Amino acid sequence: MKRILITGALGQIGSELAHYLAKEYGKDNIIATGRSHRNIEALGDLHFEMLDVSDGERLNELVEKNKIDTIVHLAAILSAKGETMPQETWHTNMGGLQNVLEVAKNTGAAVFTPSSIAVFGKDFPLDNTPQSTVMLPTTMYGVTKVSGEILADYYHQKFGVDARGVRYPGIISHLTLPGNGTTDYAVHIYYEAVKNNKYTSYIAKDTYMDMLYMPDALRAVVELMEANPDKLIHRNAFNITAMSLEPEKIAAAIRKHYPEFALDYAIDPVRQAIAESWPNSLDDTCAREEWGWHAEYDLPAMTADMLENLEKKLK
Repeated sequence: MKRILITGALGQIGSELAHYLAKEYGKDNIIATGRSHRNIEALGDLHFEMLDVSDGERLNELVEKNKIDTIVHLAAILSAKGETMPQETWHTNMGGLQNVLEVAKNTGAAVFTPSSIAVFGKDFPLDNTPQSTVMLPTTMYGVTKVSGEILADYYHQKFGVDARGVRYPGIISHLTLPGNGTTDYAVHIYYEAVKNNKYTSYIAKDTYMDMLYMPDALRAVVELMEANPDKLIHRNAFNITAMSLEPEKIAAAIRKHYPEFALDYAIDPVRQAIAESWPNSLDDTCAREEWGWHAEYDLPAMTADMLENLEKKLK
């Protein structure tokens, strides 16, 4: 990774990853892209270009013009929003990825494209879900992520594209709010704890899902893309995780800092159904063995850092 183009750079992960990669490789080597200017202030003085990933010619132009050697492809419509617009979700998620892989095939660029725990859906082990198992997603977002894993592997096997990815669980961050995902409650609960000392969860008690703190999510991109390709068996995409959480467990961690924090519930049936179709916990053994993955943040460390930073931000 020397010259990097990021699609979807104004999203929850993209805006933070752009700055992280700028620190690792130099800000002059990062090209952030998006199809609108919404949230562009999050990029600061990083180089930004307009790009709709459905426009393969524009993508190819940017890659060639800027001598890009790595495309980090984050542009996607997420799970909850995807259920309201399934056709557009397929068009954006799959059409965009195919354009990225075609450009990579033609230019020799490597590709990082994240998958998700949404690839699982039914008839799989809910606890300690293995790397390789049944994947029958029940959302269009999940369907595109399964298809994306297969497509990226195809481009690697057929055309030699160096495509790699991880299956992200829910991502928690104090900097950028998420956008229409199922695990978003795990971010909002911290914001509301600091602002109001209470939170109403749309996900039910005892609904476990895997989570990852943003610093670990960012570090995983660099570590995987810098890993020795000879040791990578799975490539697209590795289970990674840090902690398996449900609302009461997060609330208990928050109460170590805010003893009066109150949690109640108003369940969103759509997102609840999605959450119940996802793993309770993931087995990330393959990532650990093939490229040395490990999470640095657990729930207590993440909670302390989240609250400290949100207090500075919101108070």
